[in-house]
Amino acid sequence: MNKFCFIDLETTGTDIKECGIHQISGMIIIDGVVREKFDFRVKPFSNKRIEDKALEVGHTTRDELETFESPQAIYAKLTGIFSKYVNKFNRQDKMFFCGYNVAGFDMPFLRQWFEDNGDKYFGSWFWSVPLDVIILAQAKLIDDRSSMVDFKQGTVAKHLGITIDENRLHDAMYDIEVCYDIYKKVTESAGKEALVD
Repeated sequence: MNKFCFIDLETTGTDIKECGIHQISGMIIIDGVVREKFDFRVKPFSNKRIEDKALEVGHTTRDELETFESPQAIYAKLTGIFSKYVNKFNRQDKMFFCGYNVAGFDMPFLRQWFEDNGDKYFGSWFWSVPLDVIILAQAKLIDDRSSMVDFKQGTVAKHLGITIDENRLHDAMYDIEVCYDIYKKVTESAGKEALVD
C-alpha cells in the first residue's frame, strides 16, 4: 500500500527557526485514490518573526493572522487526520511527504512546527526522504531547463501545458493541486501510476 501526503505551507518568512507557518494544506493519496484534503489557517506562535513581504506573497494580513486558530488546535486536527491513515507506532507504516521543493523548505519547516508544538516525533508519520516534485520535473525537463526563465512551480506548470491561475498561486491548497498536476505530467511517460486517480 503506497501512502502519499502532498503538503504545501505558507509562512511568515523563510527562516525555519525564526519564522512561523500561517497555512498548512494537504492531500492524502493512497493507492492512487485521493482520500482526504485539508486546508488549515493557523496563527503563528507568538515568538515567531512575521515579515510583511512574506504575508504579501501568501495573500494574508497581520489582522487576519489574529483570527486564525492556535497552532495547538491545528496540530491536534492535523495529527488527527494523519492518525486515520498511519499507525505512528509502526515503523513500517508511514506516508511519503510530497510536494514542490519540499526537501529544502516545507518538510523541515513543518518538522520545526511539530517541535514547537512539543512533538519531536514528526518522523513517525513520514519516511525520512520526501518525494520532491521539483527534482522529478528537473529530470523530465533536463533538455529544456536552459531556455526556462526560472524553475518556480508556476513556470514549470505552464511549460508542461498546465493551465494555471496566476492570482491563486501561493495559496497552499491551490499550489498542491498544481503540484499534483505537475507530478502526473512528469511521471506519465515512465508509466508510474501510483498517484494518478
